[in-house]
Amino acid sequence: MSHTPLLDTIHLPQDLRRLDKSLLPQVAAELRAFLLESVGQTGGHFASNLGAVELTIALHYVYNTPEDHLIWDVGHQSYPHKILTGRKKRMHTMRRYGGLAGFPKRSESEYDAFGVGHSSTSIGAALGMAAADKLLGSDRRSVAIIGDGAMTAGQAFEALNCAGDMDVNLLVILNDNEMSISPNVGALPKYLASNVVRDMRGVLSTIKAQSSKVLDKLPGAMELAQKVEHKIKTLAGEAEHAKQSLSLFENFGFRYTGPVDGHNVEHLVDVLKDLRGRKGPQLLHVITKKGNGYKLAENDPVKYHAVANLPKDISDDLKTATSSEKENKPAAKPTYTQVFGKWLCDQAAADSRLAAITPAMREGSGLVEFEQQFPDRYFDVGIAEQHAVTFAGGLACEGMKPVVAIYSTFLQRAYDQLVHDIALQNLPVLFAVDRAGIVGADGPTHAGLYDLSFLRCVPNMIVAAPSDENECRLLLSTCYQADAPAAVRYPRGTGTGAPVSDGLETVAVGKGIVRRQGEKTAFIAFGSIVAPALAVAEKLNATVADMRFVKPIDEELIVRLAQSHDYIVTAEENAEQGGAGSAVLEVLAKHGICKPVFLLGVADTVTEHGDPKKLLDDLGLSADAMEKRIRGWLPAA
Repeated sequence: MSHTPLLDTIHLPQDLRRLDKSLLPQVAAELRAFLLESVGQTGGHFASNLGAVELTIALHYVYNTPEDHLIWDVGHQSYPHKILTGRKKRMHTMRRYGGLAGFPKRSESEYDAFGVGHSSTSIGAALGMAAADKLLGSDRRSVAIIGDGAMTAGQAFEALNCAGDMDVNLLVILNDNEMSISPNVGALPKYLASNVVRDMRGVLSTIKAQSSKVLDKLPGAMELAQKVEHKIKTLAGEAEHAKQSLSLFENFGFRYTGPVDGHNVEHLVDVLKDLRGRKGPQLLHVITKKGNGYKLAENDPVKYHAVANLPKDISDDLKTATSSEKENKPAAKPTYTQVFGKWLCDQAAADSRLAAITPAMREGSGLVEFEQQFPDRYFDVGIAEQHAVTFAGGLACEGMKPVVAIYSTFLQRAYDQLVHDIALQNLPVLFAVDRAGIVGADGPTHAGLYDLSFLRCVPNMIVAAPSDENECRLLLSTCYQADAPAAVRYPRGTGTGAPVSDGLETVAVGKGIVRRQGEKTAFIAFGSIVAPALAVAEKLNATVADMRFVKPIDEELIVRLAQSHDYIVTAEENAEQGGAGSAVLEVLAKHGICKPVFLLGVADTVTEHGDPKKLLDDLGLSADAMEKRIRGWLPAA
């Protein structure tokens, strides 16, 4: 017998809209139970989805989706949306190769109005849709759902500034749970958290807990108490936000409503029905709890932001370890992120000028220990990559040595600042570029496949790509000591298991090293692709050069290899266009050397999500795939 009988009858939002409003709490309970079971099997984003259940139901109940547009910011809270929009039976494929994407994706469903993955884009996208509908004479509505963490980014405020001066039908829902991945930082979250409603919520929760046993025995008393509770919240919200939130958002030109309890689905429906009928820019402030309905996630939303899977027993009193806890245990070999975190602490102990900056990725970038050891030199600037880079430039101007810990995909968002504020001024800022190359289940929005191409054309930049864990530490030390703009890019997860030095040794900037001497064919390899290149070279008796640096590139080594070998193969886990292989071709052209060259990299395509090994094999970059491609390219012996 199904434990989600009502949810089983909902195949599309129109099925949901046929239900009486009084049944929506049951839908929410069943949807949350299904989420626990589904994510428990597949893994994926967890706490954020549990917190958005009631809001998602209310939105699809009130708005005529897909004609009306729902735009989810970041999108890691979109699993309930996917379940209600015809994808429930495919949730077991979430984030797996050939299955559902972990984020909204336009090609996946007509209900996914805008593809996302990065933060703070929802308001701008929704505003564009609202403006288009107005021009087309349509009465459709556009809704942007954005978290208080994503609201800290500059792009969100740029869109608010623009929208408040436009006559469009736009609703912005601020989903306020005091969290992004880690606890929010900065003045805005403190501002939102300072109102009396948060204190009142705690008082009301205590009153409910103490009085529920008595009220349950009195006919109609609990219903009356709930009405009183909602009225108190409404009155408190109106009074406090007349002084606070109203002054912020209404000065932007938005009509403010809230705060509203984001877990009372029936009340949300009433509020949204009223807002859908209003004209002009509207902002609804919703208070939710990340991980709501699963006590472990409620108590530790950072650890349960995403999980690999959950135990089969998902009751509230569960105390056994989850796979995410297992992932946090020391691995047999350190990840690149852990190597960076250890190096950062060691380098900071040796140099008081070092400061570390992260755009809201403390755990993911390996900065937890650094924050504990050097709190005065640790800066989490929130979801604000552009600001992170310019802030680093300011530190560098005054003699500090900033290290910006950032994912490759997020560095793309700060490209102008990297060029204008760092490189053109030749400031000594080191970029520790994590998640370079294929990233797996997070898919194309998070793939780090373009950094070699967009970094190597920037003046004054040093660009390094370590081939194993020890090389990562060596190149971090080298680029830090170079006193120039520099980037060290390394992949997600573990490497070859190379023993890692405890020292702060350096290597020569711009010089590669031959890892294997062979005949006829020479691999000119970069970063993570060196290991599979060595495996192929053993079968082909080929030479393998670990170039270490993409810029400055070792021209002398390239020329020597080209002159002593008949065939050249370049290999990189980066886009072929403009990447490291292109740099090798430029060197050969500069020196007038004409030799057959085969470029191995990621072709001009959008990659998919799935197991990284499978993806690399499909892209022709696994050892077996590279061997097959090279044998097909080389002339028959």
